[in-house]
Amino acid sequence: MHWPTLLFIAAVIGSTALELWLSQRQIAAVAGHRDRVPEPFADAVSAGDHAKAADYTIAKARLGRIAEIVNVAVILGLTVGGGIAAIDALWRRTGWTQPWLGAVVIASVFCLTGIINLPLSLWSTFKLEARFGFNRTTPALFFADLGKSLLLALVLGTPLLLATLTLMERAGQWWWVWAWALWLAVLFFMTWAFPAFIAPLFNKFSPLKDEILERRIEALLTRCGFASKGVFVVDNSRRSSHGNAYFTGIGRHKRIVFFDTLLERLGHPEVEAVLAHELGHFQLKHVRKRLLVSIATTFAGLALLGWLATQPTFYAALGVPLPSTHAALLLFILVAPVFTFFATPLGSFWSRRHEFEADHFAAQHASARELAAALVKLYRDNASTLTPDALYAAFHYSHPPALERITRLRAAS
Repeated sequence: MHWPTLLFIAAVIGSTALELWLSQRQIAAVAGHRDRVPEPFADAVSAGDHAKAADYTIAKARLGRIAEIVNVAVILGLTVGGGIAAIDALWRRTGWTQPWLGAVVIASVFCLTGIINLPLSLWSTFKLEARFGFNRTTPALFFADLGKSLLLALVLGTPLLLATLTLMERAGQWWWVWAWALWLAVLFFMTWAFPAFIAPLFNKFSPLKDEILERRIEALLTRCGFASKGVFVVDNSRRSSHGNAYFTGIGRHKRIVFFDTLLERLGHPEVEAVLAHELGHFQLKHVRKRLLVSIATTFAGLALLGWLATQPTFYAALGVPLPSTHAALLLFILVAPVFTFFATPLGSFWSRRHEFEADHFAAQHASARELAAALVKLYRDNASTLTPDALYAAFHYSHPPALERITRLRAAS
């Protein structure tokens, strides 16, 4: 057995064991505090709501453990188990050449993984989410969304895949630089096109009709020097009762989007404070910094792939006896997350730091007290646990744990 094979298997076992251990710690911590609401939340979260959040968190964690085991089995089966090699050999019988051969092999692998993961997605939506009163998606809507997603992947993803495989075949040893430039172009195009053309395929976006709230938002935008193409409300209530808000678009084409479920729960000052927090991410250059890091890591990743694609051991160690451009791309997509998983805490720490900075911005331009009140409502209504395990949160939480975040905001009010 090749030493890279042993390294890969060790990384798979190590990352899986770590993830299962962390999730078990999370389950134990949440279960241990299920029957007692933390003191800072006692006046806003009932014992019943707290218990529901604990049960919901535990149910999601247990489903996540099953998904983790399934994912590991799929990765090992496709790589050292010979899955990619078998699919590749099957399609080679057609006599097709690149890039069409590579495209159908990659598409077949993704279709297979999608089919394997479909039962878990169905269970999550129609069993777990429904059990806790969050799901509003009908089977017809679920499969309509799935069909639209597959069609978009076909229409938008196929040209990109064919172009990438063509570059790998014909652009020489520096193909990955051209592929990186292509990825950048697609990234900016999709960022521009998503709010205007793609998102409306799945949801209805309507201008905010609450004139009083709109005036408050316009005043906040003016104070923060933020230009937007408008404030919209999305009908997320068709699919879920969870609430949220976000920005989309780039440059002067940015849009502010509120879930209709969010506006149903929060008062005007609370909505203003939530928006001020989101504005903080833009004004403090968080979005730009994350984009630059994404661009840099993609460049490094493609450079690494450019080198690995020339190494016969790379293919042999991962169960592919016949090297090819599409096999290199597939193996990299499957294998890279196994190793980058161990860097998850760094990204989580950076994200939590940004959240604290955005909270501070909101406290300066709106109200820390109203933001804290809004967050408590969202924690309660979304059944987010107030008592996560510290290690699990340090590893996985992109937002600060509820107790730490609310304590800071209340101290600033």
